[in-house]
Amino acid sequence: MTSHIERLVQQLDGDAGVSYDTRAELIWLGSAATPAIIDGLPSLGGFGQLTAIEVFQQVGDPRCGPALIGLLDSGNPTVREWAAIALASLEIEGAVEPLRRAYRACLERATPPDWTEPDGIRWALTELGARTPVVPPLTARLRAIAADDAPGWPSAHFTEIIDDLAGHAQVILYSQFWRVDAGRTYGISGTALDWELDWTAPWEHLVEESRTWSLLEASEAPTGDNIFVAPSWIDRTDLYPER
Repeated sequence: MTSHIERLVQQLDGDAGVSYDTRAELIWLGSAATPAIIDGLPSLGGFGQLTAIEVFQQVGDPRCGPALIGLLDSGNPTVREWAAIALASLEIEGAVEPLRRAYRACLERATPPDWTEPDGIRWALTELGARTPVVPPLTARLRAIAADDAPGWPSAHFTEIIDDLAGHAQVILYSQFWRVDAGRTYGISGTALDWELDWTAPWEHLVEESRTWSLLEASEAPTGDNIFVAPSWIDRTDLYPER
């Protein structure tokens, strides 16, 4: 059985069809496959490692924790991002400090904070209780008027949320829009605006620049009783974390 599992692990780097079938079989094998996947990780390419991370998440065996922490040092940013998300979703003990180091490494590489890797690491730290997003009072109250399972804030309040966040020195990175129809949630296109912030600028400038762009987006954004907006934002401490 061990040699069979080892062969399966190497097939994770195969073409999409083979890798998908192998992923399914490894998930079916469950925790019995965990040691072989861990041992085989260093020999896998980026695609195989990403698929292995998916297997780890589906199986939920905490023994994969050290391997996932090791992947935070991968040369592949997507592997680092997925490993961070998996560490949080599996609630791996001891993951907080490695995640903090991985986030500082992102900043040292000058990775823009709105890119998916730092975004994923911030999410992981938040889920593990090591990061507390700043949610101003008005923004919190407006969120409370939505249903518990709503995918964000009612779009009618988008402008108020933007001003509230900026008024509390938060930088808005981007916003996603959702439509709820017959109990199902659908992602919808927002606006064609695509802005880039100058992350070398002073924080106060970033706050106002993101406010200006977001208000312009709000003026063109879809609206309706069943339309919701989910802005993503960061605090000064996310750009200048304490060591």
